Amino acid sequence: MNQITRKRRQSHDKITLSDVAQKAGVSAITVSRALRDPEKVSPQLRDTILSVVEEMGYVPDLAARALASKNSGLVGVVAPVLTSHAFLAFVRGIEDRVRPSDLRIQYANPGPDSEDQLRQLRFFLSQNPAGLIHVGQIADTAIDDLLRRAPCPVVEVMDISREPADMAVGIDNRLAAETATRHLLDKGYRRIAMLGGVWDFRARRRLEGFKAVLEAAGLYDPALVLSVDTTTSVGLGCHLLDRLKNDFPDADAALCHNDDIALGALFESQRRGLAVPQDFGICGFNDLEYAGFAFPAITTVRVPRYEIGYRAVDLIIRATGSASRSSKIIDLGYQLLERGSTDRKG
Repeated sequence: MNQITRKRRQSHDKITLSDVAQKAGVSAITVSRALRDPEKVSPQLRDTILSVVEEMGYVPDLAARALASKNSGLVGVVAPVLTSHAFLAFVRGIEDRVRPSDLRIQYANPGPDSEDQLRQLRFFLSQNPAGLIHVGQIADTAIDDLLRRAPCPVVEVMDISREPADMAVGIDNRLAAETATRHLLDKGYRRIAMLGGVWDFRARRRLEGFKAVLEAAGLYDPALVLSVDTTTSVGLGCHLLDRLKNDFPDADAALCHNDDIALGALFESQRRGLAVPQDFGICGFNDLEYAGFAFPAITTVRVPRYEIGYRAVDLIIRATGSASRSSKIIDLGYQLLERGSTDRKG
């Protein structure tokens, strides 16, 4: 029994960074650089090191790392919207960028209220993280103050229209909504509604853009802004379109908070016998895969969700260990994809 135990212990002896370096024929610093900052190592050398890491089963000693580098190697992602389909690409971007590094990701999916978000942010900060990624749902001074005082790189994602605590990557949601609303006007729609769910920060910025364009055209009607304080879904889109047409039969188009709502609006329009886009135009947000395969295909605003996740981690990796960081905002831009749901003829 003791012999078996001894063998088991020997087979699980800790592989160190130095062991990997010796086998790869490089210095421990080079191995660390290949894992943490791979673009600073030649592709051939990086592949060699990663192959040795995999072969030897090397697992970074996070406790030792925390003592040596003042952080635990953890990147905390606080995102109250992780259950949304739209954020799958965002998470995939995060995972793809972190994979070749020696960082690890932990996710928190708090409720929309600020207290729950503050609790999750404090929990991550108590672990001496390498960085934080925050999907801002609400503008809250307590959250802003906490992020500004964070001793690690912080990246706020999805909207870049306000000054971040540290860094930000995303799009300007107000400008994107302005572009989408002008598109609907250009197509001849005049009684344009906005349909959505929870009024988070991004949704409010989109409403600002929607309202500004319609007010300039003398066509804004606040009664045509319909929402329910709940998670968005296809079913909610059906419900909101039903409400809209019951209360305002002359409504002829809708800008939706996202593609889930837009798809539901399309289904309900078809159930009612409305011809889309001739009788009713529909524009979504995000460009989820199904938007392009619906019939008619849904016009939408493409948000580069994968790129946002990828760049957020990249910013943290580049900033880790830097003594000074200036505020940095990366606008990845958006694209209006004109499709059949607004392709009104005549």
